Amino acid sequence: MIDIKKAQGIIFDYGATIDSNGIHWAEVLWEAYETLKVPVTKQQFRDAYVYGERYLALNPVIKPTDNFRQVLEAKTNLQIDWLIKEGFLDKNEKSLIYPFDISNHCYNFVNVVLKKAKPILKKLSEKYPLVLVSNFYGNVEAVLNDFDLRSYFKDIIESAVVGVRKPDPAIFSLGVQALGLKAEEVVVIGDSHRKDIEPARTIGCQTIWLKGPGWGDEDENATADCIIEDFSELKDIFFLIN
Repeated sequence: MIDIKKAQGIIFDYGATIDSNGIHWAEVLWEAYETLKVPVTKQQFRDAYVYGERYLALNPVIKPTDNFRQVLEAKTNLQIDWLIKEGFLDKNEKSLIYPFDISNHCYNFVNVVLKKAKPILKKLSEKYPLVLVSNFYGNVEAVLNDFDLRSYFKDIIESAVVGVRKPDPAIFSLGVQALGLKAEEVVVIGDSHRKDIEPARTIGCQTIWLKGPGWGDEDENATADCIIEDFSELKDIFFLIN
């Protein structure tokens, strides 16, 4: 059970927590593939997604100044190229515009999600210092600026910048240090039990798990100090006045 009276600061995850309301980004992208009727199976898409994420982790494709639309275009170009190379998609005029259409669909989705999340982040930032702890490509600040979110966060701890990646608890320790608080005074909010909740609990933080449609790799018995299914539930937990 979470004890909000002890909370003096908050650490947020970014991807799939703030920008997609707990929905794993593979699921957001797959919904776009289905909407746009890209003729591949979900398993083929998942394999393309994994390929793209591994490629981006090993190669400096994303520049520090890239916004999220550019990140989406990089991801979907890699996915579609892989699907064509593996023979799951034909290379034609239609397949060549899939990356643009998928990226645009997902970017619009994020803007809809953030329209609801921003007022909550604003109220939380007025009540507590917020720090972002994220596995990202070195451009999360550009992404936050693109969506007018940067001002809500006291500091950013980004894996590509600090050289530590979740689920290593050390990245959350850096977030706690940035807040200048004790671990037990910090609430960590994230969508991944393995990458957010477990390491945060290891160092003594309280945890809120935004549990949405995930990758399918979470323990069925996994728990947290508080489990929510929608970002808006934070209003009640932190006693935010509308």
